[in-house]
Amino acid sequence: QVQLVESGGGLVQAGGSLRLSCAASGRTFISVNMAWFRQAPGKERESVAAISRSGGATYYADSVKGRFTISRDNAENTVYLQMNSLKPEDTAVYYCAAAQTYYLPITSGEYGYWGQGTQVTVSS
Repeated sequence: QVQLVESGGGLVQAGGSLRLSCAASGRTFISVNMAWFRQAPGKERESVAAISRSGGATYYADSVKGRFTISRDNAENTVYLQMNSLKPEDTAVYYCAAAQTYYLPITSGEYGYWGQGTQVTVSS
């Protein structure tokens, strides 16, 4: 079992920045790949970014490339999502997820552990 708790969401103006954090407990953190997903009202959940167990491999959705950075601190059992140059279309509930796989998954169905989500609202 892995328990995930997100924090860092909030209201920000377009062009601003936020950093989301996801604290993990339970199973050894280094044994799981981590990812961030988001879901806007009326839309399906979509992948934002993912990072491998060691941090050596990352994935970004085209919509956030060059603006968002995913990182992890295995000593602190925490994964981060630094979001810069935020746009109104980034508004969504952001979820942290974990997967115990030998490859880096990028679809939501491959992640077995989820946090409760944190709201990010970007005003224009």
